[in-house]
Amino acid sequence: TPWALPLRWSPWGRPGVKALVTAGVFVTTLWNLRFFLNPFKGSGEDSKHREPLVILVWEWPSKQVPDVSRDVCRELYGITGCQLTTERQLLHQADVVVFLHSRLQPGRDRLPKERLPGQNWVWVSLESPSNTRALAEWNQTFNWVMTYRQDSDIFIPYGKLVPNRSATVNIPAKTNLVSWVISNYHRTQKRAEVYKNLSRYLHVNIYGKANNKPLCKDCLLPTISKSKFYLAFENSIHRDYITEKLWRNSLLAGTVPVVLGPPRANYEQFVPADSFIHVNDFGSLEELATFLKTMNSSRYRQFFAWQRRFSVKLYTDWRERICTICTAYPRLPHGRLYPDLQSWFNS
Repeated sequence: TPWALPLRWSPWGRPGVKALVTAGVFVTTLWNLRFFLNPFKGSGEDSKHREPLVILVWEWPSKQVPDVSRDVCRELYGITGCQLTTERQLLHQADVVVFLHSRLQPGRDRLPKERLPGQNWVWVSLESPSNTRALAEWNQTFNWVMTYRQDSDIFIPYGKLVPNRSATVNIPAKTNLVSWVISNYHRTQKRAEVYKNLSRYLHVNIYGKANNKPLCKDCLLPTISKSKFYLAFENSIHRDYITEKLWRNSLLAGTVPVVLGPPRANYEQFVPADSFIHVNDFGSLEELATFLKTMNSSRYRQFFAWQRRFSVKLYTDWRERICTICTAYPRLPHGRLYPDLQSWFNS
């Protein structure tokens, strides 16, 4: 050991008994002193893990509030020691309080009047910075952020690829070339400009409220799956902002996504490089249209190679998202506040 004393050797080449006893006592003393100087290091954390972590959701993200009175994190997602609640009278028992940004407005008067020592507040948003308002007033308010950004304290993507062992490729039958589902169409958006120019060179089947062709929940995937390609165009372009347009409307539906969003390298942090087509891969939209129209079946099939190794997992249940706070809790920094939430989110 690093604390061992030089031993006095006997004439027979073995350590003397007295020296061995002295060394042993010295090492034992140092070992005990370690706990005296730093008593029960981590015991507070260990005891914390043995108790349920109480997560208070100040206002539930969706209009319909589910029953969270049971141990839903364990029952649904195998996450133990995690108690969700929406009962505000439990504020003084809560370890973590969750605030969805869209529910924060119009101001601080809706927040708790005090924060308990050791209690951490989480700011939650799945919207992009372009669609997030009034951040400046929340400086020095939240301990953690929970967003689609990979550098968030709690990372909640819209979806991900999970390993599977099927080793099969399933490509639905195709009856048309390109489709797009769009509810909120604004001419000032980048995606509107790209669609307008792309549509000069090929026909796009458009569904959704913007075209007075809304699709029912159970109609969405069967309808999209009939297209070879899907325009997975994000409403704004920001780092890591990759939504259900890629995960559900494209990959899960069994069509090839043509993406408009962050750079290709950012997409490749989430999905294989050969699973999608990026608008920026081409010098012009005419070149992109030609590529889509002239693609042979062999080349097209290559875009589905990911299915041999992965399946799509969607994150749609807010209970699952909030339960992940308990999984992340042990590694999260305590006692820190975000000084400038707007600067962080816009970075």
